[in-house]
Amino acid sequence: MNILIFGLGALGTVYACLLKQKGHRVTGLARKPVQEAVREKGVRVTGIWGEHHAMLDEIVTGVDKISVCDFDLVLVTVKSYDTEKAAAEIAGILSPDTYVVLAQNGYGNFEAAAKHILEHRLILGRVIFGAETTGPGASKVTVIADDVILGSPKNLIDQYKMETLAGVFREAGIPTRFSEQVMKYIWGKIIYNSALNSMGAILEVNYGRLGEVEHSRKLMESVIREIFALLEKIGQEVLWPNPEAYLKDFYEKLLPATASHHPSMLQDIQRGRRTEIDALNGAVVEMGKKHGVSTPVNDFIVSLVKAKEKMNL
Repeated sequence: MNILIFGLGALGTVYACLLKQKGHRVTGLARKPVQEAVREKGVRVTGIWGEHHAMLDEIVTGVDKISVCDFDLVLVTVKSYDTEKAAAEIAGILSPDTYVVLAQNGYGNFEAAAKHILEHRLILGRVIFGAETTGPGASKVTVIADDVILGSPKNLIDQYKMETLAGVFREAGIPTRFSEQVMKYIWGKIIYNSALNSMGAILEVNYGRLGEVEHSRKLMESVIREIFALLEKIGQEVLWPNPEAYLKDFYEKLLPATASHHPSMLQDIQRGRRTEIDALNGAVVEMGKKHGVSTPVNDFIVSLVKAKEKMNL
């Protein structure tokens, strides 16, 4: 396949490296410092999936600089607040047969991308393996809690095509499967990230530490219960019937599997970058206001993360 990875951060680097190693034609799009490093040294992945290295077919800083388009697949791994801008750029180079996978955190990526790309070309990806940037074009895979889930939110894409794309990722070494209920998984990750990513950024600890302290557990549980109240109000089903069932899975399965992972929001703050809080707890707060659901703990978490952003703490 001819594949474009739009964004060579921690996640995009993993996909670019493993897909190229499997023999696909891979173009990477990244900022100038990353472009220069990848052009010289390639992309490298370490961690729980072993050590991998690959030289990409092309590495560019903008879609206007791509020499060979006609992509079969575009994988978008930029931050959620850049989704709409990325989609607008990608729309100009799509062929009628190109599919676009949105593999970002949070709520609203599909809606933002659909402003520029037809919905029957958009695929949502729920990614729940953890990767940390170790340098330009270098990533370390630290944890995995479940397979990547691919799906069309409105089931507008043929199941055979979805299964084929999931197989491409599996063959590259990235556990992936298709689901007709992808939004259940997307919301599951929103709950997980809203409890762990933001709290870990505020307290500057890994996920496991959050589960060890009574006070942080209490805050996470309040975040989770507020989100379940919102989901009930808007009629969005998830994989758990109630917050109690989720919390059981959270403490027995999800948290232990990712205990050593450090939150991406903390990495963003430490590098002086904007976080994705608006697509996680922030999205919960805004939806709560719209639908008349009180979310005071999520609102408090948003304020703390944004304060850290402004102070560069």
